[in-house]
Amino acid sequence: MSETIQLDRKSNPQEVKGYAAYDWAKSAFETSVTVAVLPAWYAYLFLKANGLTTSIGSIEMQGDAVWSFAVAFGTLFVAIISPSLGVIADRRRIKMWWLRILTYVGAGSTFLLAFAPLMPVDTQWIWLMVFFMLANVGLNGAGVFYNALLPHMGSDDEMDRISNLAFSAGYLGGGILLLVHLIMVLSLTGDWVIPFVMASSGIWWYGFALLTFKWVPEPPIENEMPSLGFIESAKLAVSEIRKTLGEVDKFRTLFIYMVAYFFFIDGINSVTALGGVFGSTVLGITTVDLIVTILAIQFVAWPSALMFTRLANKIGTKSALNISLVGWVVLCFAALSFAPLEYANHEDYQVQIEEVDGEWFYTPHANLEETPIALVEGGDEQLWAESTLLSLGIVQQDTDIYDAQIFQWAGFDDDGVPITINMGTLDLETQTYLLNSFEETRFSISAKAGILESNMVGIDHPTSLGDGVIDVIPDTVRTLVWGPLGISVGIQFLLLGCAMGTLLGGSQGLARSMFGQMVPETRSAEFFGFFGFFGKVAAFIGPLLYGFMTVMYDSRMGILSIAILILIGALMMRMVDLEQGREDAKAEDARNRGIA
Repeated sequence: MSETIQLDRKSNPQEVKGYAAYDWAKSAFETSVTVAVLPAWYAYLFLKANGLTTSIGSIEMQGDAVWSFAVAFGTLFVAIISPSLGVIADRRRIKMWWLRILTYVGAGSTFLLAFAPLMPVDTQWIWLMVFFMLANVGLNGAGVFYNALLPHMGSDDEMDRISNLAFSAGYLGGGILLLVHLIMVLSLTGDWVIPFVMASSGIWWYGFALLTFKWVPEPPIENEMPSLGFIESAKLAVSEIRKTLGEVDKFRTLFIYMVAYFFFIDGINSVTALGGVFGSTVLGITTVDLIVTILAIQFVAWPSALMFTRLANKIGTKSALNISLVGWVVLCFAALSFAPLEYANHEDYQVQIEEVDGEWFYTPHANLEETPIALVEGGDEQLWAESTLLSLGIVQQDTDIYDAQIFQWAGFDDDGVPITINMGTLDLETQTYLLNSFEETRFSISAKAGILESNMVGIDHPTSLGDGVIDVIPDTVRTLVWGPLGISVGIQFLLLGCAMGTLLGGSQGLARSMFGQMVPETRSAEFFGFFGFFGKVAAFIGPLLYGFMTVMYDSRMGILSIAILILIGALMMRMVDLEQGREDAKAEDARNRGIA
């Protein structure tokens, strides 16, 4: 049979621009919606409707648990069907068709998030959860076919440049829109702002995806399979998946890489997914610190992805990817050393008690507005709040929004500025009782002047170190580095974010590029279906491992376990022969096209 399709054709500049445009488009959902705005909006609407928990069946769950299960269900659904969809897409010219359909689902669901305020109060959070789940189905499903286009975009030698260019465009586009949205959220008032963020993110995704649909053609297929019914398609998909899994010897290098990829992408995705939680709960960073770090990651990752392209051109794809993986391991170990500085001044403490003309006043620290005492009714800290803080007038019970389940710190005016509250004259016994009551909490208190001048930092406060298995690491580094240099935890977290941004685009882009170079073009969607499956399953395992280690030990042990995952993947990369993988892919393409 004569050759009718060029096996490893050079790239078309306009097609490459169209390919990168899709990363630019979908990044609006991944940054503005998923990371920055929607979680807080959902949490507010959930609390407004239910308090801290709601019952699903006979199970009592908090809002974040319901949210995570919904997202996990959508992700798992796409992971399971991805290989089957890929098998069919390799035999029919439907890659771009599926990319369009799933983009409509994802971008349309993102746009519909804006209509939550029109729903009854009790169902607004459900509306957000359902359409966020559908948006994730659209995003992850479209990703299978979008990634499967990569081997068709250019030659193997161009793969690094194209893949990293797309990731770079995604970080830049997401960063620009995120900056606009955050300026709006922080500077404008009105109930329309958050819905506008949702709607504009959906429009951004769909609008720029049109460039992809216009400029990227459907990859050609020789001997296209005729259209099949649902049952016949399912049977074909299952039989071909079994056949693929039985071809380990034929694609040995590729399968080794897929296992290595499972480990290191598991760790990388876990760091990006859990970094904000680690910063807020363990390091005690503020919302402003988190926002600044998110923006820094976007704008650092943009040029860094292009930098890794140049590095790969000089030393090879595998070597450049290995450098990024070593960087991730070092970064995770470095994160173990981050710790907030110990309080040095009375004004640093969250609750400040002062004596003025014989009367005692308390002034809550501004950070307390961001860390309310939010507890399930009957929890230990709630009992403490009831028995100690309520009795002394330090906290008030907000029954309007939180249904008597959350205690918030009193003493803030409408602009969030702390004000003082007269506590009456406190004797020595009462002051001592109040200070000591903070010992088993996650808060801090300081009393100044008068008959008692002392302070207390709770055992679960971010600055309190010593009870963790590896707390000697952050404690030592804080003593020798952070403290003497006066580097605050906000700056530490920003440094962590910039380091993440430097590695993020390059590692993701090169990982996809290396896979694309070893995948036969004639079976790209099928193998990228497995690529997506491994990535989505990894998205479960990493956070699960982190959670288990955190419960068994502490959060820093959770970070250590993530570092070990990346290290395992990096070590397995030593077994991957990229050139052999390329040859295996070319041989499979030749067989499928009847080319000698």
